[in-house]
Formats: sequence, C-alpha cells, structure tokens
Amino acid sequence: MVQAGDLTLWAEEFGSPERPTVLLVMGAGAQGVQWNDGFVRHLTAAGHHVVRYDHRDIGRSSTVDFAARPYAVADMASDALAVLDAFGADRAHLVGASLGGVIAQRLAVTHPHRVRTLTSLSATPLGSDTAGAVGRALAGRPPLPGQLPPPTAELLAALASSVPGPRAGREEYITTRMPMWRVLHGRVLPFDEAEYRAMEERVYERARDRRSGFNHTLAGAAGGDRTADLAAVTAPTLVLHGTEDPMFPPAHGRATAAAVPGARLVTVEGLGHTLPAALDRRLADEVLRHVRR
Repeated sequence: MVQAGDLTLWAEEFGSPERPTVLLVMGAGAQGVQWNDGFVRHLTAAGHHVVRYDHRDIGRSSTVDFAARPYAVADMASDALAVLDAFGADRAHLVGASLGGVIAQRLAVTHPHRVRTLTSLSATPLGSDTAGAVGRALAGRPPLPGQLPPPTAELLAALASSVPGPRAGREEYITTRMPMWRVLHGRVLPFDEAEYRAMEERVYERARDRRSGFNHTLAGAAGGDRTADLAAVTAPTLVLHGTEDPMFPPAHGRATAAAVPGARLVTVEGLGHTLPAALDRRLADEVLRHVRR
C-alpha cells in the first residue's frame, strides 16, 4: 500500500527494481490488475521492472467522497508520482491506457524529468473536450467544428445499461457489464466471453466500492489542461491506437500523435477499447520496441 497524501493506493511490482521501471497506468474505472498478467510477463522477461497500481476510487485503493472532495486528472497524476516514489523510481517509462494515457501525457508535460518514454494507448489527447462531444451526441447535435468524434452510439447505449444496481450480487453485476465489454472489444477480433467474465470476477472480488470508479469519468471531464500543452513534451512518444476503438475513434490517436513533437503513431488492426489477452505479445512488443529506441 502506497501513501499518496491522506490516501492509500494498492500497487504491485514485478522484476528487479534495479532494472528500468515501466509504470502501467490504467483507465477510468479500471483496476491495475486489468493490465493482463501475460502483458506484464512479456515486459519483465525483457528485463524491466514493472509496476501496476489501483487508482484512487478503484480496487483496493482508498475511496473518495467526490462531492466533498472533487479531483481532476492532475490529482490522479500526482498519485502516479507517489507510486513511483514509493518504489524508488526517479524516472520511468510510462504506459497509459485510455484515461491512463491522458494521465501519462500530463506527467510528460508537467514532470518531464520523471519520464523516460511515453506510450499513450487507446487514449484521447490531454485537454480534449470528450465530455462535451458526448453531451452533444446524446442531445442529437452534431459535433462542433474541429471537435473529436464522440463514442459510438452503440457504445453510449451499452454504457447506459451497464451500471449495476447498488445491491447487485456477483452474478448480476457481471451479467450487467458483459454487453458493455462486447461493444468495447470491437467487432473484428473474436470475443472471448470467458476471458472477460474471469476479469470481471477478479475485479468484483477486489473492489472496496464497486461504484466509486465512476468518479474517474467526472475527474476526466474536470478540465484544466489544454491539448496545446502537449507541444512541450520532450519524452520519446509512442501512440498506440486500435482501428475499432468505439470509445475514442481513431481520430483521437491521430490527434494525440499530431500534438506531441516527434510522436510515432502505430495503428493496431482490429483492436477496440480493451486489452484482449490475444494481443498481449503484440502490444508488449510495440512498447519494448519503443523503449529500446
């Protein structure tokens, strides 16, 4: 358990701390263990010290009364630094998925001396008004000129029906969330329902509060950052983005790569907005190729 101000964050390390650290930063409402064990093994087998952790309001970490103590991406980035400090890592390769990619981008802007390389995976650019785009889509209005596309209508519908009731038991909880995972996974790669059920079972058992993770969406919409800030990033940057991402369609990946000087964009055919085990080696190889450069 890592101390981050008055919060405690669950974290886990793999490999020798004498090796270069890779910090894995998960997305909104997602636990650190949703970085697949196979993906982690590929990174450690290549000689890296790997750390994954639970954000505040998720998994075994502290929960927060968001109404009384609202927080933003900047606060979640400070939590990531507390994790690095706890493991004695002055600098790290940052790999962030979805909202985790935005958190990693912010650290590359505000704490460049702590970032060896940046990998932004299935993410939107720092400071993009995704919440505004979603609001316009739900209201049936077209996106503003220059605004990045919102999540697909199919995903918005799936998300709306994926919130379990406050008294939902294990089976009801998992059953309610499976349609969302089908849409997030995308339509190209085979969907392994057993894999996603096993992941949700693990998440269910580890959660202190199974609803507090929704606060991450509020934190992501809190604002305070600008996409233009990414022009200050000096860390070598890789943008990984799936062709089938229904949450942040491919334009988000292209916009992220365009905003970071010298960033390299790699498009992953068939990848949606999840991390299926079938792609563990492919995604790990892309990260390893980047950090070796």
